[in-house]
Amino acid sequence: MTTLLLARHGLTDLTGPILAGRTPGVHLSDAGRAQAAALAGRVASVRLDAIVSSPLERCVETAEAVAGGRGLTVLTDERLIECDYGAWTGRALKELAREPLWPVVQAHPSAAEFPGGESLAAMQARAVAAVREWNRRLGEKAVYLACSHGDVIKAILADALGLHLDHFQRITADPAALTVIRYAPLRPFVLRVNDMGELRLPEDSEEKDGGENSTGSDAAVGGGPGTT
Repeated sequence: MTTLLLARHGLTDLTGPILAGRTPGVHLSDAGRAQAAALAGRVASVRLDAIVSSPLERCVETAEAVAGGRGLTVLTDERLIECDYGAWTGRALKELAREPLWPVVQAHPSAAEFPGGESLAAMQARAVAAVREWNRRLGEKAVYLACSHGDVIKAILADALGLHLDHFQRITADPAALTVIRYAPLRPFVLRVNDMGELRLPEDSEEKDGGENSTGSDAAVGGGPGTT
């Protein structure tokens, strides 16, 4: 089973009030760099076979903080880049909330296509395709981290949970938070969502004793004993 650690980038000076989108030159703020360093510490005990990132600076900088000392080179994948918000890029969220498209993005995102940009459905399709390809490339025993953006992470997680994209706004992906998905042959298993604590992955022996079976095809009746 391939294990994916999905990390959102740390804070930037635009995070929150402005829809940065694919604006170039948006770097981590001082707070964001501290978050990236803390993220590296939270996953320090986890073996990583690869670190993949959106090519945007804020993600690469976050991923490089995790890669430091591991001897790994951060690999970039265009398919993990932020959604192309088109004409919405760089605008204030409180201004965008008055746009006619805004309620569609919130309640029916599968129908939302940004003016001059990308649809949320297309974003989900290319991001999920990227994850599936990295899973195949790295192999079933691999553990890897992918650093991306809030909407991209929410879309990948919705797919793993078997949720329609119209439900993805119910998911939260905070800056520098981790979401962990284990891809088994028959279906994914979600281990962590928007997690800010130290990460400890269950060992294979723990899974066989009370989690998924050795093929990852069945979840334990009653939920299993957990990892503590």
